[in-house]
Amino acid sequence: MVFTTQIFVFYFLPLFLLVYYQLPRGWRNVWITVGSYVFYGWWEPWFAGIMMFTTVMDFFWGRFITRPGATRAQQKLAVLACVVTNLSLLGFFKYYMFAAETLNRILAAVGAEQFPVMQVVLPIGISFYTFHSLTYIIDLYRGHAMPAKSFSVFSAFVALFPDLVAGPIIRYKTLAAQLHEREHTVARFASGVTLFILGFAKKILLANPCGVVADAVFETANPCALDAWVGVLAYAFQIYFDFCGYSDMAVGLGRMLGFEFLKNFDAPYRSESITDLWRRWHISLSSVLRDYLYIALGGNRKGERRTYFNLAVVMLLGGLWHGAKWNFIVWGAYHGLLLALERARGKRSFYAAWPRPLRIGGTFLLMLLSWVLFRADDLGAALSYYGAMFGLSPVGPVAPLVAATVYTPYRLLILGVCAVLVFQPRQAHDWAQAPVTPGRVVVLTLLFVGSLMVMFSQAFNPFLYFQF
Repeated sequence: MVFTTQIFVFYFLPLFLLVYYQLPRGWRNVWITVGSYVFYGWWEPWFAGIMMFTTVMDFFWGRFITRPGATRAQQKLAVLACVVTNLSLLGFFKYYMFAAETLNRILAAVGAEQFPVMQVVLPIGISFYTFHSLTYIIDLYRGHAMPAKSFSVFSAFVALFPDLVAGPIIRYKTLAAQLHEREHTVARFASGVTLFILGFAKKILLANPCGVVADAVFETANPCALDAWVGVLAYAFQIYFDFCGYSDMAVGLGRMLGFEFLKNFDAPYRSESITDLWRRWHISLSSVLRDYLYIALGGNRKGERRTYFNLAVVMLLGGLWHGAKWNFIVWGAYHGLLLALERARGKRSFYAAWPRPLRIGGTFLLMLLSWVLFRADDLGAALSYYGAMFGLSPVGPVAPLVAATVYTPYRLLILGVCAVLVFQPRQAHDWAQAPVTPGRVVVLTLLFVGSLMVMFSQAFNPFLYFQF
């Protein structure tokens, strides 16, 4: 189920909230689990079976690790078994086909016989709920969290539908107290509704039109330089407003249920360096990679060379986490190299002496170049696209689709609005914290109604991060 559909907005969410607030507090976590499994299983019921299997397994691993009398060696062995099991399951569904197809290419190159590759469907959101469970187990082992008091509490944490399929990645220790006891107030609910509407509008009114522009250009053979730059700019806006919009809706839905999730984006395109950008973009993933991988590898405690190596490994795996394609691995290597270069300069970019607007512009340009790898179908397509951006590729005939899709007053206006919004300081989270006034209610109502009307007219409504 997707947040920006009539099924969710008009049926699932009202019914879920109505029952939730009628139930005694002790039953609300059970209802969260039931509703979340309905939400998740709406695409494919067997997806829910996989999530239930990992939930039951990790709950009992957690009990085993924290049982009285457990030795440190037994705990370490249990954590290792849990990590291997979870990552094996994730690896099979997400990376089996990539690994098998890569091996077949190697076999073909040396003249060996290839083998048939089984087609595997990737369960939506498996990366996110796997990380949720793993951080729970690792925090128990480290003594940073207490075990869930009941299976209903832990299953509600893993299945919690607002952040289930596209994040943010929430750690159990940050939500543990709220899972057992949380405050439901009119102010928090109103703030949640505000944030949900703003995220909904970002997705429908901004991300989707930008996606149409990006698709039109990226699917054109040999675009001209102007078209190529406009296309990747549109994609940069699409992926930001798509994922940031989803995160805003997730945080807003959490507040409606009495939870407070951490903010996942902090105006990342206003960053003045790549190091700064990774403190602002997908904050939950960045912090998980830092705390559970970078620090575990030694962080910056083992000398400069080891620090650079650790950064490279973390970003390579971060790229691979986003998808089973060489594009994502190269994307991770690109960011790892930039982070290492800035680390060598004391976490300062090589353009640190420039005026602030130029520092922001330089960082945005570096990020823009990396988005080509994210959007292109493969490395060959990415290289061709880079050639088009810099006038190094032959320009094909003007594509009617690009002219009719990209350079219309409406879509140029959307791109302009996006450019203004990503570079201004005030964010949706700031606006959602302000007191409710009649004027704000009118603005939000008009924005939501307008977004719904546009939603009904759109044929293009994907969530990009579902694939990651």
